[in-house]
Amino acid sequence: MAQAIKEDATLTKNGTTASNEVEDDDEEDSSSTEDTDEDVEPKLKYERLANDVTSILSKDAASCIAVHSKFLALGTHWGTIHILDHIGNNIRDKEVSAHTTTVNQISIDANGDFLASCSDDGRVIITGLYAPENQVVQFDRPVKAIALDPLYYKPNSKKQYVTGDDKLILNEKGGLFSRHKMHIIHQGEGPIRNIKWGGEFIAWVNDKGVKVFDVTAKAKITKIDKDHNMRNDLCICQMVWRDERTLLIGWGDKIKICVVKDTPKHTEEGPSRFVEITHIFSTDFIICGLAPLATNLVVLSCEKTEENQGPGLTQSGRPHLQILDPHVRSYEEISNDALSIRGFQLVRCNDYHLECIPEENLFFIVSPKDIVVAKLRDQDDHISWLMEHKKYEEAMAAATVHSKELKQHTYFDIGREYLNYLLEEEAYDDAGRLCVKILGRKKESWEEEILKFAKIQQLKAIASYIPRSAPRLSSAIYEMVLNEFLTTDCERFYQLIREWPPDLYDNESIISAVLIKLDRDTNSELLLQSLGQLYAYQKAYDKALGIYLRLKHNDVFQLIHDHNLYDKISDKIIQLMDLDQDKTVKMLLDNSETVPVEKVVQQLSKTPKYLYVYLDQMVQKDFQGTQTYHGKLVKLYAEYDRSKLLPFLGRSEFYPLQSALEECVARDYYKEQVFLLGRMGNLTQALKLITEQLQDVNHAIQFCMEQADEELWENLIEYSMDKPKFITALLQNVGAHIDPIKVISKIRRDLEIPGLRDSLVKILQDYNLQLFLRDGCRKILVADSFNLLDRLVRTQKRGIFVDDSQLCPVCNQRLTVSDLRYASNLNVFHCRHAFHEDCMPAYVTHCLICNSVKKDRRPGAREHYLK
Repeated sequence: MAQAIKEDATLTKNGTTASNEVEDDDEEDSSSTEDTDEDVEPKLKYERLANDVTSILSKDAASCIAVHSKFLALGTHWGTIHILDHIGNNIRDKEVSAHTTTVNQISIDANGDFLASCSDDGRVIITGLYAPENQVVQFDRPVKAIALDPLYYKPNSKKQYVTGDDKLILNEKGGLFSRHKMHIIHQGEGPIRNIKWGGEFIAWVNDKGVKVFDVTAKAKITKIDKDHNMRNDLCICQMVWRDERTLLIGWGDKIKICVVKDTPKHTEEGPSRFVEITHIFSTDFIICGLAPLATNLVVLSCEKTEENQGPGLTQSGRPHLQILDPHVRSYEEISNDALSIRGFQLVRCNDYHLECIPEENLFFIVSPKDIVVAKLRDQDDHISWLMEHKKYEEAMAAATVHSKELKQHTYFDIGREYLNYLLEEEAYDDAGRLCVKILGRKKESWEEEILKFAKIQQLKAIASYIPRSAPRLSSAIYEMVLNEFLTTDCERFYQLIREWPPDLYDNESIISAVLIKLDRDTNSELLLQSLGQLYAYQKAYDKALGIYLRLKHNDVFQLIHDHNLYDKISDKIIQLMDLDQDKTVKMLLDNSETVPVEKVVQQLSKTPKYLYVYLDQMVQKDFQGTQTYHGKLVKLYAEYDRSKLLPFLGRSEFYPLQSALEECVARDYYKEQVFLLGRMGNLTQALKLITEQLQDVNHAIQFCMEQADEELWENLIEYSMDKPKFITALLQNVGAHIDPIKVISKIRRDLEIPGLRDSLVKILQDYNLQLFLRDGCRKILVADSFNLLDRLVRTQKRGIFVDDSQLCPVCNQRLTVSDLRYASNLNVFHCRHAFHEDCMPAYVTHCLICNSVKKDRRPGAREHYLK
């Protein structure tokens, strides 16, 4: 669907709206446009060429145009050629007034140094724009088309150009003494209406079709016949070279893309090059102009009417500028813009012209009374379109990616406009989140936006995002936000008090505001918590601690920890225990130096349960340091956790036994009584408790084993004689500790004992086992004795080396001499010390140095008689 380009919105110059000068009676037609699709972004943007162009076209009418990256050359029906810059200003001293009637075509060389023009007056003029190398050639008939050699500007070029009337003539400037040269390339097929010179090739159009001439080979290489029946004078063929070998042709309603290729080398006949039509397709419009855009095509078109297909002159509709993606036999329309050209109602197809500067993607649409410049939309245009259609997120993303390309927009400006839009749409939460992305470290902008939110009573939407540093805002801003929430939302007020550093605002003024609020709502927990936090910030820790304890708020522990208030809690321990036993006990244990055990015990003495919890943990941490309170702990264990009592009684020695026993007796804790009686030495009474109260024979046996007391065993045996189960247990378990005969001999003959046979068998087995083990041990002992004795004998039989240089430690003379007359016996010890026998005192059997005393007379020594 075509997208109508509204005159007042798109045809602008430097951002200023351009007016459309159309007669009142044409207004109805002018206002009619094709349906628009607001969601499709246009590919091109348009500006009306103004400045000097406006005055030129108010007095004259455009007949043709040629464009270059340096300038524009505009031909008129009065025969004048105006040299303009790209925004429509006359270039001083460059106007050419050499024709007396309509300028039909203008051609510019590749460097922009020369331009050639032709007219119905038969004159062809070559104008040097920067050097006085002008040339005028008079023909005897109107010249409809001209093309200048692209390399005309070069000093060594042949200064060639080609003209077209009813003949195609290649013109070449003569030398100093030679005449102007003309070579007829083609004739006899009607007037030549358009010529385009690209690289080595010249393309031209006559009534029969399109021909291409190879300048280098001086030969025609192709002919492309006309394939429609539209009038040639009303529908001129449009041609443009996309590159030096690709020719674009638009004629009537058909488009062709032709490529010049080299003839294969094995082909002997015909030209060295040929033209291949790679794309050909029909359209539903009449082509008025054609230009390349990368691989796409830009087409200036008119709707098909009787006027452009046959005789008759009717008013025309708006021209369209389309971008097409060509396929081999079809095309895809990328964009289609309806243009509001001045006086378009009276303009025919062949009155429009389209020229382009490919390297700048500039397209000039020319009608007799108007010139419009189309150009690809840049990132600024893209972002403007997104913003117009409220697609701010996409606009911000594009601004981030293409920041270096933007000249009109900035990320910040887009974001501010987006913020305003969100506020208008009452999307306050989204606006608050966006502030972080947009405002960054801009302090003034932050304050400005916060005031906007405050004005519409939506500070809650931005409060979470207000920066606390980098940038740090004025304290008045933070106080304004806090006071707002103090009035409207106490919970949010408390959150901000906890989150914001206290140096952001005047703490004293906020405390005063809270106190005033509390006068009206004395029981508000949130306000009291906030006040406690504010007092803590103010280092009024006693007040803060009192408030937290009054509220029974768990934050009191964090307050104590953060500000090291352990020395202030010695009189508040019960309150803290009421709040959280575990946290309180852990805090007291970790800070026992600041809060001594004595003070804690004194505080908790009236609450035994809390005292038990504390002492139980404390004794695990410091068993020796808490021995003073072991007596208390015995009572507390007996009261609150009996399972820990017996292990504690066994582990500790720092409690009064009698008091502990009385506590256990009062509670009928028999196992604990047994342990205490055993520790007190009252073994008989302990055994009696086991047998009579606990009636646990295994416990009794274990107790007797531990005490290893013969009398205790006798008592247990006597007590068990009328209890078959006890007798069975004794027979099965005490064979290694007492003589089973003592038990068996005391059993009454008439007493039935369950499992007696098995018990006796076990006794015999145990006895045999003991005999076997004893015999095995004896054998092992004997074998070890013999082995050790044998090792000793072998060791003592070994020789001990005596060195010739070795001296007697007593006389300091050599032990060995070469003259046997003076030799003496030696005493050599296993410690490897050796003495002259004569130097050793009588009856000394040990080494004098090592002083190793032996039981034998001379143990370990061997006498060597060296003579």
